[in-house]
Amino acid sequence: MKQDVVTFGCRLNSYESEVIKNNLQTSGLEDVIVFNTCSVTKEAERQAKQSIRRAKRKNPNTRIIVTGCAAQISPEKFSNMEEVDKILGNEEKLHAQNYNFGEKLLVNDIMSVKETASHFVSSIEGRARAFVQVQNGCNHRCTFCIIPYGRGNSRSVPVGEIVKQVRKLVDSGYNEVVITGVDITDYGKDLPGEPTLGQMLRRLLALVPELPRLRLSSVDVAELDVDIFRLIENEPRLMPHFHISLQAGDDMVLKRMKRRHKRQDVIDFTDRVRKLRPNSAFGADIIAGFPTETDEMFDNTLNLVHEAGLHHLHVFPYSEREGTPAAKMPQVLGNVRKERANKLRQAGETELSKHLKKKIGSTLYAVVEKDMIARAEDFSEIKLTEQFQVGEIVKIKITDIEQNKLLGVVEAET
Repeated sequence: MKQDVVTFGCRLNSYESEVIKNNLQTSGLEDVIVFNTCSVTKEAERQAKQSIRRAKRKNPNTRIIVTGCAAQISPEKFSNMEEVDKILGNEEKLHAQNYNFGEKLLVNDIMSVKETASHFVSSIEGRARAFVQVQNGCNHRCTFCIIPYGRGNSRSVPVGEIVKQVRKLVDSGYNEVVITGVDITDYGKDLPGEPTLGQMLRRLLALVPELPRLRLSSVDVAELDVDIFRLIENEPRLMPHFHISLQAGDDMVLKRMKRRHKRQDVIDFTDRVRKLRPNSAFGADIIAGFPTETDEMFDNTLNLVHEAGLHHLHVFPYSEREGTPAAKMPQVLGNVRKERANKLRQAGETELSKHLKKKIGSTLYAVVEKDMIARAEDFSEIKLTEQFQVGEIVKIKITDIEQNKLLGVVEAET
């Protein structure tokens, strides 16, 4: 029985692909491939279609199901493909009973979904760490983003369900859990009592004391609550790596994006966190060449990378999304977008090198990944010289740097 899931896009999609795998096993379907698509850019959608056609040519007797954000937003684009046998929406893909080949199109109004069910995944194949979805959807309407129309409005998983899931993962042997969602810092506003993300994390860590490491997938500096900063200061199990949903470092561009933070807010956040946890590391999502972005505006973003010490960067040249306000704004030339993206990536590499040099001589605890790589508390990559079990935590004395990876000697625990 051949069952396969091809995943595009974000960590939340990766998590939901594990749910899809479980649903396929329950369904008993044979010779089927599920494509869990992304719609964050036109390129992501194009790659999904290309992959679908390639899979059908290679496996003409295999049936193909398409789901994910691209299928949710534009189901007709996939229903018109002769290679596709079924389309499932983002809500429908999470339920095993929908994996049949009766009705071809099963996509509801995602805005009508009011709850996020906790779909338990007891293990994630080949992964060093487990992901737990605590929230889905987004209440904000950034001018460049189509995702709310693929994910719906923000909705949260109750704290008790999250605790139950994390306990199950720890019992399965995971030493690190990553809290994920579309906008996790908006967590709890739809729940009774409106618990904040910080309050939920504090309860989770108190109720699952055997969990060694907890990591956040991303943060929005406009939504952080006081409990987050208390945990940063006092809870060593909360990993000191914070990936910021930044998008730009110029106030006018941020305003045109309809972001809620300003440039100074990012600097204030990184300064505050470094005072509480001096070993902290910071990443960011950045869009290069947003419509109307001038050279001066871009320089403000580029300079912010250095001012805030951002080094784990996810940089994307701006991509027009049909149906978004930004697509109607005056566009920056494509070659300029690419050039600016390259400059941002180079700036990130420079900051990463500076950050890693400070680690020489220190002792770090790292979770082992595949391919002889481990990740430290701050998400720095460490190149291993011997094999360890994926997911194991090892103690490493850092001795040098090679191609922006730390080198070191594994030390025995005393």
